[in-house]
Amino acid sequence: MKDGIIIKGISGFYYVEVGQDLYECKVRGIFRKKGLSPLVGDRVAISIIDEADKKGNIEKIYERKSELVRPPIANVDKVLITFSVKEPNPNMVLLDRFIVFSEKENLDIRIILTKVDLDEDGSIVDRIVSDYERIGYKVIPVSVETGQGIDQVRQELEGCISVFAGQSGVGKSSILNAIEPGFKIDTAEISQKLGRGKHTTRHSELYKLGPNAIVADTPGFSSFELTDIEIEELQEYFIEFAKFDGCRFGSKCIHKNEPACAVKEALEVGEIAESRYKSYLQILDEINNLKIRELRRNL
Repeated sequence: MKDGIIIKGISGFYYVEVGQDLYECKVRGIFRKKGLSPLVGDRVAISIIDEADKKGNIEKIYERKSELVRPPIANVDKVLITFSVKEPNPNMVLLDRFIVFSEKENLDIRIILTKVDLDEDGSIVDRIVSDYERIGYKVIPVSVETGQGIDQVRQELEGCISVFAGQSGVGKSSILNAIEPGFKIDTAEISQKLGRGKHTTRHSELYKLGPNAIVADTPGFSSFELTDIEIEELQEYFIEFAKFDGCRFGSKCIHKNEPACAVKEALEVGEIAESRYKSYLQILDEINNLKIRELRRNL
């Protein structure tokens, strides 16, 4: 048997990279009986059916260190949440939603701030860097035009499976091309194997970016609902709230309308960024509305 990594799964076939070779594999029925489904990013052992045609069977799925449901992908180490300072303007609530999602999934978070050359006086960059680095998040200002930050992003990608997340049009593809000129998302090889043209439905896929970096292309990581987070749980993913634990109602305080709330007191003296608290309230309302709709559906 040979060990490899699933780089794409589509139509019941899984494409497993073993060294420089790509094998088209099917899954043994025993996995279905156990309720297991392979995911892109899974490290697997395969048996070879036909070496010439590079066909095999997946015999074993090794233990996962992480598993995302939306998008379905395994063993992601790091998320690079990517937003631009202009064109489009930064959507701070969406940025914070990505952070909440990533904190819940226990991913290593980096914030990539693109098109910083468009911020003429640097005020937007300075504010975002200040607000998020004081929480503990690493923020990397990037300009593809000037080359600023490209080497830092390259270093972040080394030795792990990373996923880019963020609004469309913020320059994720431009960053990847700056890191490795000529890099592009290309499904031609697998499309040819399947005897089909370009797929209209996109799937998660892994791409090598240099010898030691793997980047996940995950179309589903641009829009998601925080349906599986409870109202009282949300504050755990705004990690700066944790040090303000003197609320009158203790862990039951959701930092909205309660009196003697330590988080709101910290907000008033500038120890919590106003934009972060606004995001928290908006996401809190979103979760509450989702719960209400769910209850009504079940009546």
